[in-house]
Amino acid sequence: MPTIDVNQLKRKAQSENEKITWQWLSFTNSARKDNLQLYHWVRVVNGVPPTGDYSFAKYNKSVDVIKYTDEEYEKHLTHKAWTKEETDQLFDLCERFDLRFVIIADRFPSSKTVEELKDRYYSVSRAIVNARASSPGDVVGHPLIKEPYIASQETDRKRALSLLLSQTKQQERKDVEVLAHAKRITEARKSIKASEEPKVPAISDSGPLGADKDNAADPITPSGQFPSTTNPASEIASVMASLRTLRVYLRTYALDQMVQAASSSAGLRTIKRVEQTLQDLGVNLKPKVPTKAVCAEHLELRKEILTLLNLQKQLQYKEAEGSSFRDGSYSETPGTPPKQALRAADLDRTFTPDSLNIGGERFVKKEQKRKGPGRLSEAPSSPAQSKRPRKYKASD
Repeated sequence: MPTIDVNQLKRKAQSENEKITWQWLSFTNSARKDNLQLYHWVRVVNGVPPTGDYSFAKYNKSVDVIKYTDEEYEKHLTHKAWTKEETDQLFDLCERFDLRFVIIADRFPSSKTVEELKDRYYSVSRAIVNARASSPGDVVGHPLIKEPYIASQETDRKRALSLLLSQTKQQERKDVEVLAHAKRITEARKSIKASEEPKVPAISDSGPLGADKDNAADPITPSGQFPSTTNPASEIASVMASLRTLRVYLRTYALDQMVQAASSSAGLRTIKRVEQTLQDLGVNLKPKVPTKAVCAEHLELRKEILTLLNLQKQLQYKEAEGSSFRDGSYSETPGTPPKQALRAADLDRTFTPDSLNIGGERFVKKEQKRKGPGRLSEAPSSPAQSKRPRKYKASD
């Protein structure tokens, strides 16, 4: 079959001066070491055959297998399960078949598995790399050092893959049903956990002395005492009693239940402030190593932070109460009569209008009659009401 260079397909149309012919010519492949001469059809332009190496020789890739000396073997590579002759033969086959270990295991004279051959080859190569390095830090990024071959993991992987591929249709359907059932159980547990979570109390806008919504969610009595609806210690004890019935549970789940029980009397914003305080202190919301002692210390820290926030809130309330008392009382300036004295003087003073020259006495009586008894002259008059226009008679 003739071979066509890819560059020839991208060339422009043939010009009139070019004469193209196909000739049966010989060629040699640089990838072969025996100088074998073969023939194929070649595209010749104007009677000049193409020059250069065989186009498919670039795909000949080989693996650089590490070589070792007798001294290095005696010093670093001795193994009770392998002799030097077997190791030499293994490395010769690896170089010959380019690390195709399935073929190497077929050609190897001893009864060695593929995993054993791989383990011996990579362990010897890794030992040689470490021995020839001037310092261990120089070969940290080497592939043989960075990703070592582990025969036990490879055996487990092949066994698991074999079990998976050997399953029947009935076993596959059963596995699907088990996974679906596990998913339903997980969803049911999530719904139960969501229903058991304490409901967030309603937050009202009104509060003592313009308190914020956090104070409304966690009210404070006028005496400065916080209302204790339930005892957190008893709630935690009940949680632990319910967990004992499960027999097997995660410590993180138990910690979540105890945290909810300890924070049940607090509002939502207070719980968020506790979590924010933990983050400011550099403490994880959930312990990374949830042992019994760590969970107990974590719960105790949450209780202390909650107590600190309650004390801060109580102090804020007391300061606001003291400021309200200070704002209510005023300082009397010298020479200014008190407000109550002024009010009494105004009440005791009688209304004495000036007499007029014309009908003054009649005007005073009419004015007193209009205002009525008990009214002061300084009192503001009522707003004027709109009256309907008076109808005049013909006599007027």
